[in-house]
Amino acid sequence: MSHRSLLPRTSPSSAGIHAPALSALLDRLENEAIECHSLMVVRRGHVVAEGWWTPYSAERPHLLYSLTKSFVSLAVGIAVDEGRMTLEDRVVDVLADHAPPSVSARVKELTVHHLLSMSTGHSEDVLEAAWTLEPEDLVRGFLRIAPEAQVGSRHAYNNPTSYVLARMVERVTGQGLPEFLDERLFGPMGISGAEWDRVGNGLTFGFHGLYLTTEAVAAVGQLLLQGGRWLDRQLVSRQWVELATRRQIETLQLEDNARTPDWLEGYGYHFWRSRHGYRGDGAMGQMCLVLPEADVVVAITAATTRMQSLLDVVWDCLLPSLDRHGSREADLMLADRLGRLTVPMITGEHRPHIAAGGVVGAWTEGAALPPGSSITITPGPRGWSLRINTEGAILDIAVGNGQWQESSPLGRPVVAAGGWDGDVFLADLFVITSPSRVRVAIDGSRATASWNIVPLVGPNLINQLRSGLITRPDRS
Repeated sequence: MSHRSLLPRTSPSSAGIHAPALSALLDRLENEAIECHSLMVVRRGHVVAEGWWTPYSAERPHLLYSLTKSFVSLAVGIAVDEGRMTLEDRVVDVLADHAPPSVSARVKELTVHHLLSMSTGHSEDVLEAAWTLEPEDLVRGFLRIAPEAQVGSRHAYNNPTSYVLARMVERVTGQGLPEFLDERLFGPMGISGAEWDRVGNGLTFGFHGLYLTTEAVAAVGQLLLQGGRWLDRQLVSRQWVELATRRQIETLQLEDNARTPDWLEGYGYHFWRSRHGYRGDGAMGQMCLVLPEADVVVAITAATTRMQSLLDVVWDCLLPSLDRHGSREADLMLADRLGRLTVPMITGEHRPHIAAGGVVGAWTEGAALPPGSSITITPGPRGWSLRINTEGAILDIAVGNGQWQESSPLGRPVVAAGGWDGDVFLADLFVITSPSRVRVAIDGSRATASWNIVPLVGPNLINQLRSGLITRPDRS
């Protein structure tokens, strides 16, 4: 994706934001060990603060995980605006060829509204069950699972709803979801190069798999804040934006009491209500926060399982910064700090004359490679060539010493750095367009490769490095 400016820039103080409060936000993230990869704050339509934690950078798209669902909602909204579909359209009518010979009475009732609000009557996510029933047709698998409760009576987060909606949009428009959004939304906004992961049959997931730059996410947040209008064009109707982002159904506490405050404010049409405004969000901290009452948009990419803590930091630090006097000096200090953000780098010794190698042992939690995989390193002038031999595949990855090196062994970029720590060689391999990275260790004849957070589509590193990624969550 070529990097271009989608939004104008101004200083925090010019937009009524107190720069020291944003510095305090960065302090909180650091002190609470919440790993962010990018942060962009927009107020009154202008970017007032932006930063990327090296090796992440402005021009790279980042996997959005379930934030993708909000873009499916916009695609549905545009199709509704154009009269191609309605909220009352039934799945069994639009996708009749995917319906099994017999479906339950409740399944027959499922409409676009129920899918968007995830009020299908199911008590839990039925993704795995649906794919087990119909490995080649998730729509059919979904329609085979009868809801336990009355359709529309309760909310349960349910990934197949987004997949089915994507297929419905494609059916009524005659275009693939990526092509439809490129033509109707991304292109008119000046967003280019969106990438999509796909399932085995080549279709987009819908419930995850979209890659966009941080600024593109922020720009779409600003579009929402402006009621669907971009420059002189109404790309999505204001009515749809209001429908999609208001509470359509109450969100319920989970049996294990795991749902935290910002997940109990209700659900719209593939948007979450928040204690402040509303948001699209994805696993590991991919967020687009829209605060209409404050005229603020915040875009974040991250690698954390503590998403409520991330939101707490934003609410605690950003909100008190609004409409306070600032200074040019504070603005410049914040900009300088934002320009020097970095994820910690392994910086051990180089030892240019020592090669090493090891074999991965039994499966461990978070492992990125299967047992029996070998990892070897060959030193070079700026670092090492790291070779992984696994299940008949050979990957060569450049690893820098005291600097990042980039390579693309299977099409998707990897940025890596490492070094010797005593008798152990360590390296971090960042799958740089995603939240995930692998820590490699070679200790004598033993080697390990472990994820910081296991990717949702499975732990096999090979799958994460293919571009475009074609896989299914239930298969390696």
